[in-house]
Amino acid sequence: MKTGFRTIDRVLLMLTTLVMLFVTSPVHALPLSANPADTPVAEKAKLLGGEVIVLLTSLDEGVTGVTGYIYIAAPPEKVWEVITDYDNHKNFVPNVLDSGILADNGDEKIMFEKGKSGLFLFSKKVYTKMRVWGERSRHLYFQQIEGDFKVYRGEWILSEHQQGKGTFLTYMAEVKPDFFAPGFAVKNVQQRDCPLMMIAMKKQAETSLLQDQKRASMLLEEKKSLPVTGSEKVRTRTSQT
Repeated sequence: MKTGFRTIDRVLLMLTTLVMLFVTSPVHALPLSANPADTPVAEKAKLLGGEVIVLLTSLDEGVTGVTGYIYIAAPPEKVWEVITDYDNHKNFVPNVLDSGILADNGDEKIMFEKGKSGLFLFSKKVYTKMRVWGERSRHLYFQQIEGDFKVYRGEWILSEHQQGKGTFLTYMAEVKPDFFAPGFAVKNVQQRDCPLMMIAMKKQAETSLLQDQKRASMLLEEKKSLPVTGSEKVRTRTSQT
């Protein structure tokens, strides 16, 4: 019996230590504007250098605000394709177990995601059904209409860089679970998961762009290797005269 009490005491001591660690540890985040165009030059340079910047805030009624920034070396159109590829999120976004479109009403869609979230020794699966809408390649809004959150809403903002060669991607969300979770725990999960999600979007967009470029290059080489027809010879000769 004494051994059992000592084991329980050790577990409680470990959990208390972990709780104090996350309560007292500062959140590594920088207070940036929601508009990347207004981002200070120093922070923008960090984004261009490959960093992910995350800002966490405590809002009213136990809601946690999350804002993430990342630079993606792909045009906004390609980034938009990736963040709206709901049927495929489960294949490249960490902690997403399943995802897909439930209804497509043109400019507005209903989608779902099932994910897993962990804190210390515990793990929980969560489900959310969301309404998503917005302006293509610029702004995407989302709001839960059913699921495991009391509050889950936000937006993606896409701002082009270098005349469309790159994209500053901003993620903003307000989160409050519909189950017991201390505020520091919610912040800890968001601090860990938000960068993973944004890095996954970046890698997927840049990889997809590279694949598109390779396919275009291969098609061009194949076209060059085809024999020139008589009509093409005439057009070529005419253009040279």
